[in-house]
Amino acid sequence: MKPVFGLRFLLFAVLLAACTPTPAPTASVPTIQSPDSVFTATAFNPSSTPQIALALPSETPTPPTATETPLPFPTATIGAMQLFFPTVIPAEGAEYRPPLYPVPWALSPFDHFYFAAPIAATYPADPIWDYRYGGIYFGPDVIHTGIDLPAPRGAEVLAAGSGTVVWAGIGLYSGSRYNLKDPYGAAVAIRHDFGYKDQPLYTVYAHMEEVDVIVGQWVNTGDMVGNVGDTGMTPQGYGVLVGRVMSTYGERLDSYLILLKSLDTEKQYSVTTYGPLTVNSDAYYNENVVLGDLPAGVYELNIPYGALNRKVNIQILPGQITYFSFFGYNGYDFTPPPTPETGMP
Repeated sequence: MKPVFGLRFLLFAVLLAACTPTPAPTASVPTIQSPDSVFTATAFNPSSTPQIALALPSETPTPPTATETPLPFPTATIGAMQLFFPTVIPAEGAEYRPPLYPVPWALSPFDHFYFAAPIAATYPADPIWDYRYGGIYFGPDVIHTGIDLPAPRGAEVLAAGSGTVVWAGIGLYSGSRYNLKDPYGAAVAIRHDFGYKDQPLYTVYAHMEEVDVIVGQWVNTGDMVGNVGDTGMTPQGYGVLVGRVMSTYGERLDSYLILLKSLDTEKQYSVTTYGPLTVNSDAYYNENVVLGDLPAGVYELNIPYGALNRKVNIQILPGQITYFSFFGYNGYDFTPPPTPETGMP
């Protein structure tokens, strides 16, 4: 099966489990390291190395003499700490880029900046926009509990935080190391040496092609734990586009040009509706256009009508039919045909 978006995926999930209590990190201000220890050895000119400017509150001034009318509810004023982080572009060929601030990072008890990126800085690892945490893809009862990061097959998967490897290999989701159909495929789970509200934190790296760590191994932030793959249940496969293309007045548009473009791969497709004679449409869909073997993903559907391009975005799901109707100036309708009545003569 081909991948959905022409790329392989890494599922990166953060799990919060009520196990043995682990002290939560304090909200104290961490020490900012010098540029020499923050950045890896690259082609930076030392005279132009970005600097980190840290503005801390000045010393508390001597309080003024109290007036005769004190405030009824005195409140403490906390000086704001301003942080300035330079924009650093990794040198060509660079892989891992250390964060500009320590991990975990917490300026207050309400901050959750605990993890670094699990993909090297050279890859544009923005999460898939329509398949994020909490969404559904394979059905309403299958909730997505991670984020999918597109990356080339074989790209290095990096530990998002320091800790101990507690799982490495097949079977993490089902709990069986012999389940070759486990949804997570080849996966790694790390129990981190820091927690949140007295609970330990875990990260899971799923759908990997190869695992390069073993259970019990200690890893630091940025250490390689394996390679990107597409094992397990990943959103991939092919779907079918089925449509009924009509004029504004409800007449079938025969031999009419339909344009389709994948928004993930930029590949373009074109197909014409059925001819006017000797064509048998499906009894349920009553369609006059079909385009199959479409890689699952998001597409732009374009039906030129009345000297205008009538465009709409649609999603092709794996192993399913995406149905639409088009009614000229009245546009698109994605309501499926009514269910046929049974028991009729």
